[in-house]
Amino acid sequence: MQLPVILGIESSCDDTAAAVIRGNEVLSSVSFAQTVHQTFGGVVPELASRAHITGILPVVEQALLQANISKSEVQGIAVTQGPGLAGSLCVGLNFAKSLSQAWAKPLIGVNHLKAHVLAHFLADSQPDGSIPKLPFLCLTVSGGHTMIVLVEDGYQFTILGKTQDDAAGEAYDKCGKLIGLPYPAGVEIDKLAKEGNPHAFPFGKPKMQGFEFSFSGLKTSVLYKIQAETKVNPNFIEENLNDLCASIQHSINTILIETFYKAWDTHPVSYVGIAGGVSANTDLRKRFMLEAEKRNIQGFIPKFGYTTDNAAMIAIAGKIQWDTHAESPIALSPKPKFPISE
Repeated sequence: MQLPVILGIESSCDDTAAAVIRGNEVLSSVSFAQTVHQTFGGVVPELASRAHITGILPVVEQALLQANISKSEVQGIAVTQGPGLAGSLCVGLNFAKSLSQAWAKPLIGVNHLKAHVLAHFLADSQPDGSIPKLPFLCLTVSGGHTMIVLVEDGYQFTILGKTQDDAAGEAYDKCGKLIGLPYPAGVEIDKLAKEGNPHAFPFGKPKMQGFEFSFSGLKTSVLYKIQAETKVNPNFIEENLNDLCASIQHSINTILIETFYKAWDTHPVSYVGIAGGVSANTDLRKRFMLEAEKRNIQGFIPKFGYTTDNAAMIAIAGKIQWDTHAESPIALSPKPKFPISE
C-alpha cells in the first residue's frame, strides 16, 4: 500500500513553516523564525502577517526541494486553520488554497492545538522511534495555551482541564520581563536556572478546583517579591538572577506537573506526554519523565524541533484526517479561536 505524501503549512503566529511527510515519516521540515518582534517584547500581529507573506513561498519551495518531492507526488495539502493570529492564519490558508486549486489536491484544515499533540505520532519524534498508543493523556503547554487533553480511540480529543488566566509560556515571559530578561524569556530562564537554587524563593501557588491551572497569582507573587527586595537592595535582581530564574521555573513547572498527574490519577492511561513550546524546558522534561517512571507508565516528549510551532505536526495531523477522507472545502475560513475539542 502506497503511503500518502502530505505537504504541511504552518503560519499561526510568528513562525512560517512547511514540511513534507510520507506516512508518518518526515521527509523535510523547514521553518523561518521572525526576529522583528524582539524589539517590541512580544509578537506584533501586523508585522507577523507581513513577514509570512514574504517567507511562505521560499519556505514551501525549500521543503519540497529537501524532500525531493514534486507537486505531482503530493496527495494532500494540510494547513493550520486555527487557533492563532487572524492575519497570520489568512496568509497560510490562502496560500494553501491557491496550491490546492492549482495542483488539484485536497485541502485539509488542521487544528493547531491538535497538531501539537499529534506531533508525538511522527516516526522520528522519539529517539527510539516509538509512538504512543491510544488512549493518550497529554499536557499541551505553550505561550498561548495550557491544557490537559485526553486523546481516545478515533483521535477524539477531550479537555480535562485548562488555564483560567495566563498560559504557562505567558507566565514565563511575564516573569522574565519583571527581572529584565528579553522576550521570549523562557529559554533564558531555563539556561540561567541551571546555576540557581530552585527553592531560594517560594512563590505563590494557586488553589484550583479539578484539573484547572492558574498562573496570574504566581506572577503577582514574583512582582511583590521583587518590589520588596529592591527597595532594600537595588541590586537584588542582579545578585540573585540565577536563583530567581530557578525559583520561577520550579514554581511554574510544579503547578504543571502536580495538576497533570492529579488528572492522571483519575484517568490512569498507560501513555502520557507533553507538547507545545514550553515542553522544550529541560527541567519540565526531566521532572515529567521521572513522574511517569514512578507510575510505571510510558512518557513521551517530542524532540525539540517538534515542540515549537512547526509544519511537520500540521502534516501528520492532516495525514490522520486524510486517512478518514476529511477533506476541507475551498471556502475554508481561518478560526483564530478554535477549541481543540472541535
